[in-house]
Amino acid sequence: MKKLKLALLTIALAGSSMAMAQDKAAMVKQFIDLQRPGIEALARGLVEQSSAPIAQAGSQYLQTQVPAEKREAAAKAADAELKKYFDEAYPIVRDKAVALAPDALGPILRDNFSDEELRQLLAWINSPLSKKYQELNPKMQTALTEKLVAETRTSIEPKMRTLDTNVAKALGAPTGNGAAAPAKPAPKAPAKK
Repeated sequence: MKKLKLALLTIALAGSSMAMAQDKAAMVKQFIDLQRPGIEALARGLVEQSSAPIAQAGSQYLQTQVPAEKREAAAKAADAELKKYFDEAYPIVRDKAVALAPDALGPILRDNFSDEELRQLLAWINSPLSKKYQELNPKMQTALTEKLVAETRTSIEPKMRTLDTNVAKALGAPTGNGAAAPAKPAPKAPAKK
């Protein structure tokens, strides 16, 4: 009789543990599903970041090597190619990021959050306050970025010009009467997505 009770207790505990694991797995899945917009934004940023050096080099070339009367047409053609790249690459990266998220994020969430913490996290993410914060976060980032760029521009622009000259010299590129090509302005605040 004791063996039967022990066996029943073991089965009950195992069933309870499985239910808790399924509950936690469901909460992790729900959390990852709620994070999809952020995952997609990450993918967008990676694709934009991957083409940025090409766009910057193209812009520099356009300004220094293309005759003024051909710049507008060349710029439009280059912009069309950049858009084509983005339109082709973004869905690939976005879909792969969404597919990889459960395997990449799931173990971290399961290992670092208790069931109760996951419940609290999900409650927070679904709360009106969280939604308001998420809506305001890009505005806050833009405000800080604009202020930071404005406050550091006078210190950074001379360093950028020096860097431009030094890189051109290191590459053996002409610097135009000892002066570098005009430095690009300090970065602007990111565009709203």
